[in-house]
Amino acid sequence: MNRKITISISDNSFEYDVRSLVRAFFSDADVEFVRTLDDADMRIELTEDEVSIEWQGEHFHSLLSGKDRPEIKNSIKLLIYDVLSKSCGRELPWGTLTGVRPTKLVRSMIEEGMPLTLLRDNMYHKYRTSSARTNLAYEVALREKAIIDAEGDDAYCLYAGIPFCPSICLYCSFSSYPIARYEQLVEDYLKTLYGELKETSKLFAGRRLSAIYIGGGTPSSLSARQLEELMGCISEEFKPNEDVEWTVEAGRADSITEDKLRVLRSFGDIRLSINPQTFEQKTLDLIGRAHTVEDVERAFYAARETGFSNINMDIIVGLPGEGKEEVSRTLKRISSLKPDNLTVHSLALKRASRLHEQWAAYADSAFVNSDDIMDMVRSEAAAMGMKPYYLYRQKDIAGNLENTGFALPGKEGRYNILIMEDVSDIAACGAGAISKRVSGVKRISRAANVKGVEEYITRINEMKDRKRRLFS
Repeated sequence: MNRKITISISDNSFEYDVRSLVRAFFSDADVEFVRTLDDADMRIELTEDEVSIEWQGEHFHSLLSGKDRPEIKNSIKLLIYDVLSKSCGRELPWGTLTGVRPTKLVRSMIEEGMPLTLLRDNMYHKYRTSSARTNLAYEVALREKAIIDAEGDDAYCLYAGIPFCPSICLYCSFSSYPIARYEQLVEDYLKTLYGELKETSKLFAGRRLSAIYIGGGTPSSLSARQLEELMGCISEEFKPNEDVEWTVEAGRADSITEDKLRVLRSFGDIRLSINPQTFEQKTLDLIGRAHTVEDVERAFYAARETGFSNINMDIIVGLPGEGKEEVSRTLKRISSLKPDNLTVHSLALKRASRLHEQWAAYADSAFVNSDDIMDMVRSEAAAMGMKPYYLYRQKDIAGNLENTGFALPGKEGRYNILIMEDVSDIAACGAGAISKRVSGVKRISRAANVKGVEEYITRINEMKDRKRRLFS
């Protein structure tokens, strides 16, 4: 990090919200809260009726819009936003919103019957969200609502996590392990996972399974035999019917083989995710993906020849050294392949990633994302016949922008919508997996599995107990 910004605030319960918003303006800054006013670059004082800010020698004041915590938080963030927007000479596309699910706000307004013009005004005055981003959220929320409304109250989703990868990418913060180094634990891990899946299926007997997602990690780093055992275990224990959506992450081209594709295809026309992240070879080499651009194309064509009719491709915008020209070339290569889904991630600098740990080595690289680039992405997706169908955001995301999933009509990923919008129970198995129970409009309960592979194997009974308590 290049810059340090110190902040004092009279109510430290708002520190997280303040830090997230300040970091949205100063992405390269280390934000620290201090108790000594003389040491603070920004001073925030709350009284019963007012919030005041001192910043760069100037004082700013605003009346609190209400008395409950969400209203007070919004008042604080609005004042900070207006102060920093003026100071920096720029606006943020999502305004004060730093949460991951902006479409939930918009969907709730749609369900209240609010017309788009009023909704757009409401989003600006309450959150300073730009018209373009509100329009995007509105379009996504309408498509999400159609799929959510079709789900019954007894529906649930299943997640199975495979935490192994051919290698660990520079930006990755997931609980992933190089499979060559952990090869001696893979079989024990899978046996433990099968046991957890079996126990979990009993908790959901009589309920309707809507979607299955096998993620990681890179599930396709398993052998063809192991993949067949995993898919077979899920089929035997959960007995999914033909309406259940299957998704399998085969994200790395260097993990995809024809025998693995045949195994996966034998379980139906599942949704397959083949993720290049970029079609710039120099970037692939830099971020630690040990395959070529041509390998990605070969894997894609092999999947098509095996009969997969719903293929997703992920890209990341904001990778080191890439700008609009590089992203444009990647989009052109993807367009020539004609995938069914395109998921566009804005790079998020996570503390658990090697990129964060080794920041000094990459500090001189450009990490570029902008409205201009994302407009180009949306235009290219539209040219491929795709429409945005789900959207989410992350902390420390490049350009303070968003991640968006685009799909051809009828090819939307149901699981992506249900997990992101908190409308369906998620039974999650495997190391680092987080199960989720949805009770009513705003009551979400979670049970997290331990992240370490060895710890997961030795503590599996504890994981099973957590899940039983959650869903009992």
